[in-house]
Amino acid sequence: MTSQNLVLRNIPNFITILNLLAGCLAIIWSFDDLRIASLLIFAAAIFDFADGLAARALNAYSKIGKELDSLADIVSFGVAPAVILHHLISMSLILKDSSYSFEYASFSEQLIIFSPFLISVFAAIRLAKFNTDIRQEDHFLGLPTPATALFIASVTYVFHTADITIIGKYILSTPILIGLILVFCFLMISNIPMFSLKFSNLSFSRNKIRYLFILLALIAIIFLKVAAIPLLILIYIVLSPIQSWFD
Repeated sequence: MTSQNLVLRNIPNFITILNLLAGCLAIIWSFDDLRIASLLIFAAAIFDFADGLAARALNAYSKIGKELDSLADIVSFGVAPAVILHHLISMSLILKDSSYSFEYASFSEQLIIFSPFLISVFAAIRLAKFNTDIRQEDHFLGLPTPATALFIASVTYVFHTADITIIGKYILSTPILIGLILVFCFLMISNIPMFSLKFSNLSFSRNKIRYLFILLALIAIIFLKVAAIPLLILIYIVLSPIQSWFD
């Protein structure tokens, strides 16, 4: 193999490493600025999509690339969003009680504070299932980890660019955040069919739901910008079982 071919075949792996680095930086920034941490998860998702495109374009698939992709995803879409949720729940407890201190938190409060890391655990299980399940070549069983991370990152970003006095009571509330954790943990390891945006052909009859989702995504992003992402994730979850009827 020539050095040029070697470089080309490792371009997807390099992009995957950028995904991993974005996830690591998201964890670091979550301690200082949750908006930047959220943007870094968006960047990780773009790199995650781009490495697949590069692998297909260059026909550069490899076992190492597949494993590297999963390891990067655990950090960027498992650990990083969990850390962000950890900070959000801490904020929700402070909003509820201004005298709250982690140092003097009760055992039940500590369980609540660390509950977001269930996202990391279930993301790892979901990725392990994906790597060993031959049924998921053209669609997914369970919610992909990037979708979970994008939902968390986008809600966080929107919250921190909106008026906290208006939505803080409703979005930044401990029961809602814990509910989101449990729902997304279940969705990630479920056997609910979720469509992939990879087109095996351009037939409208075979891709009605995919085309509908792309159209809705374009309209929503134009009008709602980042706020469209959590809505689109919910639409994706609802439309996916419908798409399975057409496949």
